[in-house]
Amino acid sequence: MTRPDAARTDTSPDTDTDPEGAGPDAYDATPYLPKRGGLPAHRQAAAECRGCPLFEDATGTVFGKGAATARIVFVGEQPGDQEDKRGEPFVGPAGRLLDKALTEAGIDRDTTYVTNAVKHFKFTRAGPGKRRIHKAPDLRELTACRPWLDAELHLVRPDVVVALGATAGKALLGRSFRVTKDRGTLIPLPGEDGQSPDGEARYVVATLHPSAVLRSDDREAAYAGLVSDLEVAARALGKSHG
Repeated sequence: MTRPDAARTDTSPDTDTDPEGAGPDAYDATPYLPKRGGLPAHRQAAAECRGCPLFEDATGTVFGKGAATARIVFVGEQPGDQEDKRGEPFVGPAGRLLDKALTEAGIDRDTTYVTNAVKHFKFTRAGPGKRRIHKAPDLRELTACRPWLDAELHLVRPDVVVALGATAGKALLGRSFRVTKDRGTLIPLPGEDGQSPDGEARYVVATLHPSAVLRSDDREAAYAGLVSDLEVAARALGKSHG
């Protein structure tokens, strides 16, 4: 299936623009990671993370959720307003659209693990009632939270990781990643988690963040592109399973 050209541009806040520089005073979540234990231990420890200032305004940490043995992991940018309030990833409008796209791509959401590159909601307040408006995390915040994402990938050991949007792609693949250029292809997962115990390579598949689809001027084409990219991930799962 060929992705429509109109769906190739990510119109979400997590675009290809480089985030702010790391600066001299680095943030780091490493001291808050447990020295042992599985996902439940890490989720409990993440609730007390103070690795960067985002915890000060967020309702709480939004850790990943899903099957501990998932063969596919979805990584977004950060929790949104509803996710922050409920303490779970991808439960707002973008999450509902992702569920629909997964069904069309032949991926069972119940067998996946979903998380974000940053675990706290970053926002500004604007408008009547001072509504909370999403603000993209900067490089220092991404770097600070990376140990949590690394731990999740190490514990789950998926065959395929789907980067939802440019921020997730940069967190997984580095600052040179461009979602408009690299989406919908199998990219080897860097680092020690890039290979399974049986020697098979693990891959990243990048695509739009579902929120970009919701904001797109051509939502139908953007959604078709998202499903097409997810089908690439689904085929990769079938290939590695075979």
